Amino acid sequence: MRPLEFTVPPDFNGQRLDRFLVSVLESHSRSQIQKLIADGHVTLERREARANLAMRKGERVTIHLPELAPAEMAAEALPLDILYQDADVAVLNKPGGMVVHPGAGHASGTLVNALLHHMPDLSGIGGEARPGIVHRLDRGTSGVMVVAKNDASHQELSRQFQDREVEKEYIALVWGVVQAGRRIDAAIGRDPVNRQKMSARARRARDAVTRITRARHLPGVTLCQVAIHTGRTHQIRVHLSAIGHPIVGDSMYGGVRRRVPGDLRAVQHLERPFLHAARLVFNHPRDARRMEFIAPLPEDLQRVLDDLPGWKKDE
Repeated sequence: MRPLEFTVPPDFNGQRLDRFLVSVLESHSRSQIQKLIADGHVTLERREARANLAMRKGERVTIHLPELAPAEMAAEALPLDILYQDADVAVLNKPGGMVVHPGAGHASGTLVNALLHHMPDLSGIGGEARPGIVHRLDRGTSGVMVVAKNDASHQELSRQFQDREVEKEYIALVWGVVQAGRRIDAAIGRDPVNRQKMSARARRARDAVTRITRARHLPGVTLCQVAIHTGRTHQIRVHLSAIGHPIVGDSMYGGVRRRVPGDLRAVQHLERPFLHAARLVFNHPRDARRMEFIAPLPEDLQRVLDDLPGWKKDE
């Protein structure tokens, strides 16, 4: 596997090496990063890599990810919040922090492993590593997902996503003041410098549209309801960062700040981006009836909101 190279940005000057790598390798937990460092898979230009080593801006970090041995997908008795299921589909409320399907550093403990335990009759179109997976949410994003339980459902749901017939709405807390009605129309592609990131300035990019449908302004931040018309990787995170309003807690796209006012200290308790897939609407693949599912804000995000100045639940 080709080594991954990263340059430490000014925002991470003085930060620990393991914290920096967690921000650029979202598929890996901090403990997994620390093991990679301990096993010699992380190198620096002029210094020995240690998990607690303070980074210097401009320093180059190289990661040599070990090759994964092929493994048969295993069912795991992990808890799942199943909002609905029938013979064709299942709708889930994915927790933040759970990876959707196996990948580098995540051979187990994923949503797919849990699905195989709860629903052994999943669609096989996604392949051995992605049975039933029609769309995905980032590891740090919680909220509503639909899963196909047979191949016909998988094909029809995939068509709906491709033809943009599915309604997807998210809740995001962003830095600064963003107005409702804001439309972000910017193509997204792989960042040419950091291949783990996406960018609105990439040479090879695909169209992407994001709309701020509602906005509630709090001191220093805005709670936004966001609708996306496309489903590009990291789309909401990239678009909001591109207009200068990154998602609070999003270390990859500039949403983590080392210094915040005292009344906003609650955001420093976030262990993931404040992004939640709150609503999903699609046509049932068998009889075409319109189905709508809503997932309430999870406890970790709600707790941050409750501690922010100017927030009242009943408003």
